[in-house]
Amino acid sequence: MNLLSKISNREKISYGLGDTASNIVFQVVINFMLIFYTDVFGISAAAVGTLFLVVRLFDAITDPLMGGLADRTQTRWGRYRPYLLWVAVPYGVLAVLAFTTPDLSNSGKLIYAYITYALLMTAYTAINIPYSALGGVMTSEPTERASIQSWRFALAMVGGALVTASVWPMVDYFGGGDKEKGFQIAMAVLSTVAVICFILCFLFTNERIKPDNGTDSTAKKTTIWQDFGLTLKNDQWRIIALITLVLLISVAMRGSVTPFYVTYYLNQESMVSIFMTSAMVAGVAGALFANWASARMCKIKLMKFATVGIIMFNGVVFFIPESGLWIALIASVLASFVHMIFIPLLFSTVPDTVDYGAKRFGRGAMAMSFSGHLLALKFGIAIGGAMAGWMLSGYGYVPNETQTEQAIFGILLIFSISSVVAGVIVLYCLNKYKLVKGFENSI
Repeated sequence: MNLLSKISNREKISYGLGDTASNIVFQVVINFMLIFYTDVFGISAAAVGTLFLVVRLFDAITDPLMGGLADRTQTRWGRYRPYLLWVAVPYGVLAVLAFTTPDLSNSGKLIYAYITYALLMTAYTAINIPYSALGGVMTSEPTERASIQSWRFALAMVGGALVTASVWPMVDYFGGGDKEKGFQIAMAVLSTVAVICFILCFLFTNERIKPDNGTDSTAKKTTIWQDFGLTLKNDQWRIIALITLVLLISVAMRGSVTPFYVTYYLNQESMVSIFMTSAMVAGVAGALFANWASARMCKIKLMKFATVGIIMFNGVVFFIPESGLWIALIASVLASFVHMIFIPLLFSTVPDTVDYGAKRFGRGAMAMSFSGHLLALKFGIAIGGAMAGWMLSGYGYVPNETQTEQAIFGILLIFSISSVVAGVIVLYCLNKYKLVKGFENSI
């Protein structure tokens, strides 16, 4: 196997555009779907929390199936790249439908929300699992994999910044006071950008490394569920999956209540876009810093450093008073910076665990490993989103009203302490992970 080590920056940027596209929808779901469902669509926070969790249970079936299907795909474009072309348009259309408010009864709206959200997440699975696996077969060199993922998440944060900077202004501009119409048109604009980015990613990337999952005949003899079982057997992959689950629970909790925190705790609704966009820009800087630093030190040590920062800066937020808008903004920016040092390095460990599994068990499945990783990520989002909705309801949040002190405390607790707890757990898990720099020479 030719272990090509250097990938051009143009190709890395092209690959990153795929996550610009994914993150356009991902960030709307994380940061705006809860408040869209409660304050615009018109269903309760508790019902939204249950919706987020129930839909994710369906992913337990679709994610492994998609991973197995992608690993068995054979086209002239490769195993994984074709899905960027095939699924892009359906993905964009479903994003618009998910943020469309139908003229139905409350029960009818809830059913519509379940159907459109489930279909959107299925399309996300169908395009994001092959896309993630593509990053593992562009090169087999661990440092370059970290660089690819750093560019990926820098461009992902560009997509996130586009969302946070433009969603509220577009809702106001296109809706003219009608937020239902505003959200629908805003998502149509953003989805068009996402489709274009997916197509560019398809055109300017290449699959170079054939995953070490046996010969084609061997792959045909193994079932999807055998591949999934082999992935679960990989102890280092399990650690990464657990870290992802825990971290994304906190990301979903923090992200979904950010508009609530700025609007109701800081009493600065007009600052929501600035608050969130600043964090996204800091995320771009964090991902680029990860690209620079991972070439100079062990990426696991760098991940531990970033985790300490996540704990510290999110902990500080809890003690910032309601009048401390600018201090809160600075703390949020720093928290996002260290968070986005961590995330690309986390994703770059997945193909490392596949290589480890292939050496240890004689076979590894790249897309299946990424599908399991994405499943952990989506369960984290589901659990975090559900917990945020349930906790808001439990602390007495009432949409579009002045909130009680109890509700304000609940918002602050979700926004700050959830990330502190997650950081402590992640740091413990990282101490159990053994694929540190140079591991490929020892397995």
